[in-house]
Amino acid sequence: MSELIMVVEDEPSIAEVVSLYMKRAGFQVVTAKDGGEAMAYFEKQIPDLVILDLMLPEIDGLSLTRWLRDRSEVPIIMLTARREEIDRIAGLEMGADDYVVKPFSPQELVSRVRAVLRRLKRELAAAENERPVTHGSLTIDPRSRSVSIDGKAILLTAKEFDVLYLLALHPRQVYTREQLLERIWGGAEYIDPGTVTVHIRRLREKIEPDPATPSRLLTVWGVGYKFEP
Repeated sequence: MSELIMVVEDEPSIAEVVSLYMKRAGFQVVTAKDGGEAMAYFEKQIPDLVILDLMLPEIDGLSLTRWLRDRSEVPIIMLTARREEIDRIAGLEMGADDYVVKPFSPQELVSRVRAVLRRLKRELAAAENERPVTHGSLTIDPRSRSVSIDGKAILLTAKEFDVLYLLALHPRQVYTREQLLERIWGGAEYIDPGTVTVHIRRLREKIEPDPATPSRLLTVWGVGYKFEP
């Protein structure tokens, strides 16, 4: 059975075009015109991916992203206007996987959806063969995609987990932002390099005793980042 894509868009013409192209690409599609309708459907069935407009009536796209992330790791691709850069960064911080700026090519959106779903399948397959990583009080289990410090669970978004696991699996190895974009996001051509900085900052807030003076996730100035065990 083909993957189910949820399109959350209040502009009927955009929703119709996106749905048409997704169906032509072989996906099943369900649409919601606002956040409340999306939430109601999500409570009944979790789609394989959500295409979400940030500018929604009543419940905005950022609030809906946060609501979705509290309940699932479903991939989220945001549709944003070019002037909404701050909102794009906020959406990525909340766990969105990618964004497309309006006006956009529907075919490019289809390509982004396929890329995110392929990446998710690779991650799930790889996790079956990956081993838990422990550094002192920090434990990272790729099979359950869980992280704990001194036995206390730490809640991470999907991409935060991927970044942390990659760095912790190769302690003291320095990764550039471009390498992290390639390994975690599947390529750097569309994603703002600042996305990596955002995720590192959020990780430090969650796993460092003092995020202002990190001891685990270190910046190698002019190069990138590394995990110090």
